[in-house]
Amino acid sequence: MAAKQNNSIKKVILAYSGGLDTSVIVPWLKENYGCEVICYCADVGQGEDLSGLDEKAKKSGASKLIIEDLTEELASDYLFPMLKAGAIYERKYLLGTSAARPLIAKRLVDIAHQEGADAIAHGATGKGNDQVRFELTVMALDPRLKIIAPWREWDIRSREDAIAYAAAHNVPVTATIKSIYSRDANLWHLSHEGGLLEDPWNEPDEAMYQISTSPESAPEQATYVEIEFESGTPIALNGTKLSPAKLISALNKIGGEHGIGRADLVENRLVGMKSHGVYETPGGTILMAAHVEMESLVLDHQTMQFKDIVALKYAELLYNGLWFTPLREAMDAFVNSTQGPVTGVVKLKLYKGNIISAGRKSPFSLYREDFATFGQEDVYDQSDAEGFIHLFGLTLKVRALNGLPVSGMDIPKPDYSRFKRD
Repeated sequence: MAAKQNNSIKKVILAYSGGLDTSVIVPWLKENYGCEVICYCADVGQGEDLSGLDEKAKKSGASKLIIEDLTEELASDYLFPMLKAGAIYERKYLLGTSAARPLIAKRLVDIAHQEGADAIAHGATGKGNDQVRFELTVMALDPRLKIIAPWREWDIRSREDAIAYAAAHNVPVTATIKSIYSRDANLWHLSHEGGLLEDPWNEPDEAMYQISTSPESAPEQATYVEIEFESGTPIALNGTKLSPAKLISALNKIGGEHGIGRADLVENRLVGMKSHGVYETPGGTILMAAHVEMESLVLDHQTMQFKDIVALKYAELLYNGLWFTPLREAMDAFVNSTQGPVTGVVKLKLYKGNIISAGRKSPFSLYREDFATFGQEDVYDQSDAEGFIHLFGLTLKVRALNGLPVSGMDIPKPDYSRFKRD
């Protein structure tokens, strides 16, 4: 189970969770690289008890453990920009795991500089997206740091192998039974993969869900929520101003109780394979819906359409680990330039897994009741529509006059024989 000895590495910062894999990585790094190992654990709202991790990391062989609470930074600097962009990957995934990885990797680089380390290590496997997200961030911020990915080097191939390695190296691991699901949790979401989900024909087992109730078991009475925005950023819930992380947490609780935010999709991983995952994102789903309603009231037609195009690319960059890129920064500049008027209040009704718009208002509204009403004629001359329609449909008229089919599929092939060379 050894990699080739590499004595050029003196100190490594390891992304550490305290689980079996990262606990085993500590002695493996010391054995195979002969280096000091400093563990780093980021609290991104995963809801785990992090007490006792310091002792566990040191017993595994680490020189020390650094724990940081990044929940507010995650919400304000990553989740809310993603929200303002409207980024959704492949129509369903609200990018919970994707959004947290660049922040964690950025802090790994910062800690490496702080501690004088020359390498960073992570426990992501060679089949997933996270290895790319971690490593592209490190490359963007400090390409001089070496990246060590044990899953691409060692001979450990199973949970049993890892437990045996831990026992042989006196690593304190208590877990011997693994959940059938692979999960990732943070402030924004909880993801599920593996187990029954490996067959996309299988309906997810209700017992799998952890932060949302089933729509069938949700309350019989709807709940109304009012979300206030200021320049595209949510600032208050039901009239109470909250920090970004606390606002998301509050909506997670409300949305989860009403069965909001479940997404089941087969997605395209960056590494080339498809995977079947189920996501619970109650608060994020509510915020996305509210933001859409706010924009519908205040953005003009062309801006909204182009912003939808940007959202697709934004989601792709984030999913693929390209957060720290000039393009993402440029797209943020565009998105932020659109968000000034996205200010006001949206009212939503939550009922058995559904989010129903119940009202929206803004001082920058582009909606004019006197323009939209069917009864008023002094602001809109309906006879003007005739000329507009004639011009708007001119290409259709020309096509028909020339005897061309509407679809364009049955156009006869031209006779190229007329163009033969002499």
